[in-house]
Parts: sequence; structure tokens; C-alpha cells
Amino acid sequence: MFDKILIANRGEIALRILRAAKELGISTVAVHSTADADALHVKLTDESVCIGPPAARDSYLNIPALLSACEITGADAVHPGYGFLSENARFAEILEEHNITFIGPKSEHIRLMGDKIEAKATAKRLGIPCVPGSDGPVLGEKEALKVAQKIGFPVLVKAASGGGGRGMKVARDAADLGVALATARTEAKAAFGDDTVYIEKYLEKPRHIEIQVFGDGRGGAIHLGERDCSLQRRHQKVFEESPSPALNDTQRREIGEVCAKAMQELQYAGAGTIEFLYENGAFYFIEMNTRIQVEHPVTEAITGVDLVCEQIRVAAGSPLSMKQEDIVFYGHAIECRVNAEHHSTFRPSPGRITYYHPPGGVGVRVDSAVYQGYSIPPNYDSLIGKLIVHGRNRTEALMRLRRTLDEFIVDGIDTTLPLFQTLVRNADVQNGVYDIHWLEHFLATGGIEPGF
Repeated sequence: MFDKILIANRGEIALRILRAAKELGISTVAVHSTADADALHVKLTDESVCIGPPAARDSYLNIPALLSACEITGADAVHPGYGFLSENARFAEILEEHNITFIGPKSEHIRLMGDKIEAKATAKRLGIPCVPGSDGPVLGEKEALKVAQKIGFPVLVKAASGGGGRGMKVARDAADLGVALATARTEAKAAFGDDTVYIEKYLEKPRHIEIQVFGDGRGGAIHLGERDCSLQRRHQKVFEESPSPALNDTQRREIGEVCAKAMQELQYAGAGTIEFLYENGAFYFIEMNTRIQVEHPVTEAITGVDLVCEQIRVAAGSPLSMKQEDIVFYGHAIECRVNAEHHSTFRPSPGRITYYHPPGGVGVRVDSAVYQGYSIPPNYDSLIGKLIVHGRNRTEALMRLRRTLDEFIVDGIDTTLPLFQTLVRNADVQNGVYDIHWLEHFLATGGIEPGF
């Protein structure tokens, strides 16, 4: 087991990793920018190192500074969390070159799944169902039109190195295609430094279903069920639950087995998430995330498995602590991502928290790194915490969520809590009848009043 883990992240995920490491008896090192000097993970860690000014490129994305922090403190492993350098294959390789363990998959798997075109080709080879589309990048409008006519409009032009909805444009007919192609390329170049794009069939009303997988790197792998992440705004998830209200036990088992088998063949190591669009009873692979997910707590709630502790154990060379037959799903879990944003305009709301009261009670978990008096910096993602509830069934989980949202108090800044208070009382959400476009339509049609 490791002696000391450096946590190459901030916010709630940094605190989550710190807690897991402490429970395993491992010392921790927190890194932070000057803007995060008062962060909770910095206050609770064994050692801390300032790695630069507020801008992420000068601190949390600064590989030489992170490497120096490892050398100064003697850290023998790095946990990247999610975001920042968590899916940077070169970072994993550099750590390996310095005899420091990257707590995550092999660099070749990060690189493979980071390229959406190669990822899709690999998924096909491994027997994972995929969305119909181009076999590789499309180089021009003529080639794009040929692919689009073959699979049928509407189509989605997607950045090969994309994520978070950037570099994605819908073309509903041939007249739209040229503009969609040019716009997607421009966005992809600006966001990722790579204007490579490909084309997929655009599904009109799919759900977003993802399968949590875990491998030991030696051919052993399991799945831990699915999460339904269909409530999204601008391709960003805001509300996740498990199990999905759209699947039955047979569908759940079959797609889980397909994903676990694929990870066994790939000899994947650590936590991973295989994401699908789901429509009319069929699954279509869209990407694989080679890291822990923001929404991992809902899987932990229904399985009882600590995914972060398992990440650390596997990275240290231990076998998986459970087999597929050991995974038992119990009850229903829901997560709301609470952001420092206005609930209807979604304008960022950094600033000082003047009063903070998280909810509690049976089946309630709050993953947050904020506290009363803490000032949220304007430099990073607006996520300030995650509210997770667990119940014996979906109805109980929804009622528990309703109660906890009414208890959750964050004063001094705007938050998205009022949005969730509205959603949990909505009949479609209560009945589980929604797709990936539902939330944006709800908001566009006045689903939540600005003065809530």
C-alpha cells in the first residue's frame, strides 16, 4: 500500500479522496492555488503545497509544479480525481517515469478512450453497441454529406477530442450540414486544440445511461450497475439516479455483462464509466470516461462499495475486493449537483457563504467542501456540493430528496437548490418520464419562475 498520496485536485472531490486515504491509513498531501489557501481539504490534510496562482493552467494543470510537490513531500502516488489532469495520458506517463503511481488506468487506455473516434472503433471491436456513424474523421463537406445520407438525417457532428457538449452540432438536413461542420470544427479547435470531427446519427429523444465498471488490470473486471443521467442542461448532468427508471432487470444485467466482458478483454485497471444513449430499448455507446465520475456516490449508495478506496487498492496492486456475484443492488439513490449559480439564469455566483446548513437524517449524504464563512473563488467550476439520498425504493428516495432540499440552506450566494425543489415536485420527474432534452425544454417554457 502507498505511504503518501498527493491529491491533484480541489473542491469536494479532493475532500472525498482525502477521506478515503485516511480510512486506509495513508498520509495525504493537498495541493492548492493561492485562491484555495482556505479550502477545506487544505485544512484537513497532513501536508499542503501551494502550486501556483488562481488560474488552473498555472496551478492544477501545471504538471511540473505537481511533480515538484510530489518530490518535496515524498508522495509515492497521485490521485487526480475528475477534471483537470484526470484523463491526461501524458501526466500518467510522466508520473510513471518518476516512479510515482497514477491512481487510475493505464496511460494507453486513457489515450485510447480520450480519442472519441478510436474509442468508438474499440467499443465496436469489444462488442459494445454503437451509434451508427462515420468509421473515422470526416475531412470535408462532401464526405460528411455521403455519411449523413447513408445513416439518415438528422446527424450530430462531434469533436474527436470533445467533451461537455463543446464541438457538437446538429444538422437536420443537407442545408444545415456545412454550417454544423464548420462551427463544430471551430469550437473543437478553440476548446481542445484539435479540429478533428466525426458524424453520428442524432437520436431524437434518448436517455443517458452509463455503466460503472471496475477492472484489476489483469483481465478481471466487474460492473456495478447503471446510472441514469438524463436530466441535463447544455450537455451537463445535474440530476443522476440509480437504478434507471427506464430499465428492467434483464436489460440491466445484459448491458452490464457486455461492459464487464469488454473491460476484461481490454485488461482495464481501476474505475471507468461507459456511457450510452438509450432509445427504444437499444443502447448506443457514446464514450468512456477513464476516471471516477462526479456522480459515483449513487452507485456507492446502492452497492455499498467504496469506489475511491477500491481505486487506491487496485492501483497499489491488490486484486478487486469483490466478484460480480458479490455485487447486490439495494434500493434507489438520487444525486443533485448543487452549483453556485442563479437557479434560472445560471449566472455564476462566486462569493462568501454567510450561512451554511446541510441536511441530515437517514439515507442522506452531502459531499461538499464548503463551510460557513468560506468564499467561493470565481476561477473554477461552480459545483459546491452534491446532495445524495438513498431509499428502499424510488418513491421513498424522492420523498427523502424533497425533504432534504427544503432543509438545505446556503446563504450569501445564489445556488441551484430552488431548481431541484421545483424538479422534485414535477410529475414527469416523479414518474421518471424524461429524456436528455427534457430539462432544457422545461426551462425554456418557463418551468421555473425567476422569482422562486
